Amino acid sequence: MKKIVSSFLVTMFLGAVAFAAEPVKPTTAASPVQATATTAPAAAATQAAATQAPAAAKSAAAPAKIKTNKAITLTMFGLIIAITLGVVVWAARKTKTAADFYTAGGGISGMQNGWAITGDVVSAASFLGMSGLISLYGIDGFLYSTGPILGFVTILLLMAEPLRNAGKYTMGDILCFRASEKPVRAAAAISTVAVSTFYLLAQMVGAGKLMQLLLDIPYKASVIGVGTLLIIYVVFGGMKATTWVQIIKAVLLLSAAILISLLVALKAGLNPLRLFSDVVTNQNIQDHVRMNVLKDPLPVAGFDYGKRFLQPGLFLKNPLDQISLGLAWVLGAAGLPHIMMRFFTVPNAKEARKSIKISVFLMGTFFILTTLLGFGAAIHISPQKIAAMDKGGNMATLLLAQYLGGGEGTIGGDMFLAFVCAVAFATILAVVSGLVLAASAAIAHDIYVNIIRGGKAEQKEQVMVARITSLVVGAAAIIMGLAAEKENIVALVALAFAVAASGNFPVIILSLFWKRFNTAGIVSGIVVGTVTAIGLVLVSPNMTYPKKIAADAKKIVDTMEKKQAGGAVLSEKDQASLQKARGDYEKNKNGTSLMGLDKPLFPLKNPGIISVPLGFLAAVLGCLAFRDRRAEEMFDEIYVRQNTGIGIAKAVDH
Repeated sequence: MKKIVSSFLVTMFLGAVAFAAEPVKPTTAASPVQATATTAPAAAATQAAATQAPAAAKSAAAPAKIKTNKAITLTMFGLIIAITLGVVVWAARKTKTAADFYTAGGGISGMQNGWAITGDVVSAASFLGMSGLISLYGIDGFLYSTGPILGFVTILLLMAEPLRNAGKYTMGDILCFRASEKPVRAAAAISTVAVSTFYLLAQMVGAGKLMQLLLDIPYKASVIGVGTLLIIYVVFGGMKATTWVQIIKAVLLLSAAILISLLVALKAGLNPLRLFSDVVTNQNIQDHVRMNVLKDPLPVAGFDYGKRFLQPGLFLKNPLDQISLGLAWVLGAAGLPHIMMRFFTVPNAKEARKSIKISVFLMGTFFILTTLLGFGAAIHISPQKIAAMDKGGNMATLLLAQYLGGGEGTIGGDMFLAFVCAVAFATILAVVSGLVLAASAAIAHDIYVNIIRGGKAEQKEQVMVARITSLVVGAAAIIMGLAAEKENIVALVALAFAVAASGNFPVIILSLFWKRFNTAGIVSGIVVGTVTAIGLVLVSPNMTYPKKIAADAKKIVDTMEKKQAGGAVLSEKDQASLQKARGDYEKNKNGTSLMGLDKPLFPLKNPGIISVPLGFLAAVLGCLAFRDRRAEEMFDEIYVRQNTGIGIAKAVDH
């Protein structure tokens, strides 16, 4: 137990340190325009930046959409769909029982499962969203990449072996082993659906944007088409089809990331110092940081905007936000239901550990490469073009691939773009399949089979209910995707991690390792952690606050009008900024957020720093308030089982 606690504390400490780097801030005077920075490049650089601004603005103008060769792109997409549907047909023939549908009969090897976990975690949010955040906000986007790795170290040290030995299909199976079945399964199912909802939103938005911008298909039609495919995958293929689609997708994704990163590195002469120098000296990046991120209407004398792009705090401006995000990432990975289900697909605990080792290596490689993808896009495409194409930055990697292949209109550019788009499409299909499977398993297995039917449903009935539930969940994913068109997908995934870290992780870890833990603790922890995380998100800066937009616009209007009143002639770029600011002000001055608020009640983007401790506290207090002798007496049984594997479900031959 001491080793377990020590490992947990070390992992938590590393996670907090990774995210707690405080941003370097300039020393400012009363007015931001008069501020001076601690690092002062030559004054001539500031003057040159001002004279070059119109040219930079013109070069940064973005087209309405990515121009692709539709014949090549459709061929690539068709090939991916044909291969994955072939996998579904093969898997459907082998899916006969509930165990086949939910866990592929426990017959997946550790190597296969490691690749599949990578395919499950490295989602559209990673491939499109993280690189997009890096291209728009610099090093803050990379902080999003480090969390999942630390999270899977937590799983490797603490949870992989006990989860495989203690569970069967879902999180509810683990939690109800020594607790009252109905309330625990109900709470676990609600939490699973909540986590899967945020994650599903991210994938569906990514899918819709991808198809819309590449093939000129309306966003709604794109989401419906992708949703239809994922329903086919899950309803007919179950976990076997999902696993192999994820493996195929992981191989393609890593290949694409390595190739693009290598090309970016070659552009910088394989010299990382030159890459960072290119970031700092890039005029488009400097203008983007000044105008779009820091909201300085005019350049601050002596302030190095390019260097600021390499410092933390542009996106996560509050150090507490960085710590909060770290908690959510590190602990949330261990509470994701669709990741938890993957441990039940391997035959034993040894293979579970092996799969985590493989996935940590593969994911670590990929997340390091996202830095090259993001900075490469910022240098060669420009943050302005990326944001104009999609304000969340989700198209950065695709634009970079087209550029590196030879540029718009070239055969090389079209083929490389089509390949990367097809990989991103496969990524979305694989991840949403796993999410829909996890959500449908919670509803069908936990709610219908074990609560409504009391665990007495026949195998044929269980499979039928699971497939019907998958159909319903898939349809719900389509509806939610249509409603979340404007959101950044990596931010949505971060929220999913926060809910998993706050509601799921505390009760799982306490259920496995605390003898006194019981039903009241489980229900309290899940409900309080989940509700708190979601509630704080709804009143956080993640929501859109029109009056805040109006206030920022008014600041620009006042500055520009004051400059005009002083006799200065506005540049082309400043005139465009003034017109846009006036429009933004009029459009948003009387608006409120989804919750009817003028400004956030909770100041952090991620609720983990509050919701995770509250989840643990509620679990502990609920347990202590309602002691359960039966749960304590059964602890020895679950402890032996999770360490030896006695009584676990056996694997089937494949």
